[in-house]
Amino acid sequence: MKKQTIETERLLLQPMSTDDAEFIYELYNSPKFIEFIGDRKIRTVHDAEKYITEKFLPQLEKLGFGNYLIVLKDGNKKIGGVGIFERDGLEVHDIGFSFLPEFEGKGYGYESASKLMEIGFKEFGLKKISAITTKANISSQKLIEKLGLKFQKTVRLPNDEEELLYYETENL
Repeated sequence: MKKQTIETERLLLQPMSTDDAEFIYELYNSPKFIEFIGDRKIRTVHDAEKYITEKFLPQLEKLGFGNYLIVLKDGNKKIGGVGIFERDGLEVHDIGFSFLPEFEGKGYGYESASKLMEIGFKEFGLKKISAITTKANISSQKLIEKLGLKFQKTVRLPNDEEELLYYETENL
C-alpha cells in the first residue's frame, strides 16, 4: 500500500518521516505533551530523528499506516501529529493525536482524526479503533467521545503505572 497524503478541508496528513525531526523535537517537548502523553526523552533533534526511525517508520512499513504529520494547507505550517498505532498492551489499534499549543482548540484534532478513522476502516481494513488518555486530559476525552468512541474500562500499558481511560468504536 502506498504511503499516501490524506487531505481534509484545511489539512494535509503526511506519513511522518525523518524530515520531521525538528518538528517532533518541538512537539514532544511541549508541556502538555509531556504532561498528558509522557516524556519520550527526546533531548535533541538527533534523538527525534532516531525516534522516528525506530518507532514510526517500522510500523508504517509493516502496516502501511502509522503516524501522520498534520500540515495546514494555508501556509504549509506543521501543527501536530495524528496516527493509528499498534501499541503494546492493547489488542485494538489505537488512535492518538497531539498539537503544538497554539493550534489546540481549533477543530484540527477532530478534522484530522475523523478522516484518519474513516480511512482506517475503509482502506486499512480495521474492524475496531481504540483510544487511550489520562484521567486528567479532559480535552482529549471530549475529542475521543466526539469521534464516536465509547468509554469501555481503565487500562495500564506495560511498564506504566498510570491508569488510563480506554475507549473503543467499531466499524458499522
